[in-house]
Amino acid sequence: MTQVVRQEPRMGASLVRLFFHDCFVNGCDASVLLDDTPTMIGEKNAVTNANSLRGYEVIDDIKSRVESACRSTVSCADILALASRDAVTLLGGPSWTVPLGRRDARTASIAAANASLPPVSDGLTNLVARFAAKGLSLRDLTALCGAHTVGAARCANFRPHVYNDSNVDPGFATLRKRTCPAAGGDDTLVGLDATSPTRFDVSYYRDLMARRGLLDSDQELFNGEAFNRDFAAAMVKMGSISPLIGSAGEIRLNCRRAN
Repeated sequence: MTQVVRQEPRMGASLVRLFFHDCFVNGCDASVLLDDTPTMIGEKNAVTNANSLRGYEVIDDIKSRVESACRSTVSCADILALASRDAVTLLGGPSWTVPLGRRDARTASIAAANASLPPVSDGLTNLVARFAAKGLSLRDLTALCGAHTVGAARCANFRPHVYNDSNVDPGFATLRKRTCPAAGGDDTLVGLDATSPTRFDVSYYRDLMARRGLLDSDQELFNGEAFNRDFAAAMVKMGSISPLIGSAGEIRLNCRRAN
């Protein structure tokens, strides 16, 4: 992870997002890593994942090294949880002890992903309900959204916010419109944190206080609740959403397919 983040800091943010998108769909079971098969359409092509999630190759590389050293012992789900923790730490954020023992799912579901993952347009009421359904409080929601202090968003995802919403600073909206036209340029990337998009810090919260949040879902969160810094505790709590343990699931040899 040190090598990965040094080479591309944005990949650290991508791995945290990959972990989030895994846990929110039927628990933290590495189902998001499964490729489609002739009999299964997985989560990679869900609405919020297609052409957006990344970092699969990083997990593949880690898994290959772990399998070479200790075959059929460490799950892809645990690797993803550990990689996301290390990504945050290497980007300047907190560290925490990751509870281990997750097992890997044998199947995945695009329908479950589409139903469970919040779109960037989600308002506060929907966000609170989605997190509550996973046993996560408003405090957890507030802290976990702090992960947006690193990484970037596509123009297609923040265009409606800067062009149509009233809860955005006019000067900030004008600045973002320069790189995100009303039509075209959908894949143009802009840092979620305007101040320090490659460092895990609290400037994300300061941006929201100034109505300079890039995503509507983030700005909606600020409109409803004061911010907390409980990110590490919330990550542990999220990482414990319905894990497969005991005899459930398996330890995949390859994170992209069931054994």
